[in-house]
Amino acid sequence: MVYWVAQAFCTLSSSKGVCNSHTLRSTEPMRDFLPDVVAVVGPTATGKTDVGILLADALGAEIISADCMAVYRGMDIGTAKPTPEQQRRVRFHLIDVCNPDEPFSVARFQQMALEAIRQIRQRGALPLVVGGTGLYVKALLDGFHIPPAAANEALRRQLWQEVKRSGSAALHARLQAVDPQSASRIHPNDAVRIIRALEVFHVTGRPISEWQRRQPPPEVGKARRFGLTMPRELLYRRINERVERMVAQGWLEEVRRLLEAGYDPNLPAMRSLGYAELVQVVQGKLQLQEAVALIQRETRRFAKRQLTWFRADKQIEWVDASQGAEEAARQILERLRSESEHT
Repeated sequence: MVYWVAQAFCTLSSSKGVCNSHTLRSTEPMRDFLPDVVAVVGPTATGKTDVGILLADALGAEIISADCMAVYRGMDIGTAKPTPEQQRRVRFHLIDVCNPDEPFSVARFQQMALEAIRQIRQRGALPLVVGGTGLYVKALLDGFHIPPAAANEALRRQLWQEVKRSGSAALHARLQAVDPQSASRIHPNDAVRIIRALEVFHVTGRPISEWQRRQPPPEVGKARRFGLTMPRELLYRRINERVERMVAQGWLEEVRRLLEAGYDPNLPAMRSLGYAELVQVVQGKLQLQEAVALIQRETRRFAKRQLTWFRADKQIEWVDASQGAEEAARQILERLRSESEHT
């Protein structure tokens, strides 16, 4: 398949009158200058999925989701998963690949995403990575070393018992003592990542942060990374509105269905942001409006941590997404087009 700069740019821009004769005169094949992979990353609620779909339409791409929650079946509303209509429009990978009670690790993501890239390229399409789980993006694009520690089920059960007994903050303090670098990146409430980091340390004798610094060459080739950003007040308003919209769309009913299906509320997936609070609503421990306010607050904090993570990646080219998905996608296409004019 051959992609053309003019065609891709005009596909998105014609509605704004941007497509002109100068653009149409470009005859350089897009495949000649496109990177091996394009990535769209950034904090939650910046419109990554919408931008990704527009880019996929314009570039003939397939999307690899880099979202640690979108992998779970039945968890659709609370994860802001692409709608069935969107998934019919563009081919997505790494969505709905396991049940909420199945473990899913960064190592498994890395393996499945590399296989998806291989298949996408066989079809002559462009791999487009879209998501906000920074660790997944780094594992795929930078190829960092996944610790070789096998799962230690006995240790893991013991650590989970400690979480139930004393809370995840106590384990976080223990992690701080043996691996302060990882502890600074992992939220005290993120029991899954805390336990994994402690497990790696106990099994291998080395901190997980040390393993992650041993980066082999990435297997995906050259990647262009674009990060979506917007003023903090706008982002926080979008987060608040999105949480309310999700609840209106049936998020609480989704949580109730998961519990009725037999999924333990202590599962890592069920303890994730938003789901944990709504589980308490179903159990009668929290009022819905209280839960909504908590989810909004914690999501704002989560977005701040995401932004801190992505700001540390100097390869990311930042794009203002405050004017909407179409304008952000147009900016990305224009930067790709500009690259072709200087190569």
